[in-house]
Parts: sequence; C-alpha cells; structure tokens
Amino acid sequence: MSPTAGGGSTPTDAPAGPAARLGFSKGMVVQELGWDSDTDDDLRVSIEDTIDSDMVDGDYGNVVDVVVLWWRDEDGDLVDGLVDSLTDLVGGGVIWLLTPKVGRANAVDPADITEAAPIAGLALTTTAAVSKDWTATRLVTPKTPA
Repeated sequence: MSPTAGGGSTPTDAPAGPAARLGFSKGMVVQELGWDSDTDDDLRVSIEDTIDSDMVDGDYGNVVDVVVLWWRDEDGDLVDGLVDSLTDLVGGGVIWLLTPKVGRANAVDPADITEAAPIAGLALTTTAAVSKDWTATRLVTPKTPA
C-alpha cells in the first residue's frame, strides 16, 4: 500500500489556483453576495472547484465559513454591505471583498475600504489581485484580547 492511500497529498497535485491561494479549501461553505453579469466567472469556478461545492446565496439561512462579496462603487454604502455580509458568517470567518481594480469601471477607492471596514467591525488584513479586472480584500473580525 502507498503511504498516500486515502487521498493524501502527492507531488502530482495540480498547482494551487487563485481560490486555493486565497485560503479556500475543500468542504468550506462559501456564501456569494453581489453576483452580477460582470463578476469573474473563472474565479467563481476556481472557488467552487476548490471547495468541491457550489457557493450558496444570501437565502442560505445557515452559518458559512467565508463570504465572497462582489462590490462596485455604484452598489451603495459599503459599510451597509459589509454589515449585511456578516449575517451568516461564522465567528472567525473571513469576508473576501471583491472590487473592480483601480482604473476599471465602478472601481472602489481603496481609502473607502480602509474607512468602511472598522465602522463595520472588521479589520483589513490582505489585498491581492485575483483576476484581470478584480482585486480581493480580506476582512476579518478583529481579535479581542483574552
């Protein structure tokens, strides 16, 4: 028998796609909010392939590990959008705020994200380019001293 019997990691595993690099993994429950015709389908497929499931929508009604929030400048008040995205998020969960890159139509000013996050009770941890047109910003609830 091989030491990797049962599906262990092997050197032949495919290189990590954008979803794996963002910390998504098999079995996670991911809620997608703000989907529209302009969202990046390749990134969406990468996330669903990585979690080995479809993403759930806002009507899911149970806790989720991660929220993917697609947000554009025209979508309204970012603080409200972030607060709404916390509804089903499990304690310690992550929000990936996906916004059009600077210079693209409906781009969100990074200063707006920096300002909105703490008002919504979130801390900004990482920003990464995840596709040709979208940037991902990782938001978490701040750790409280023990």
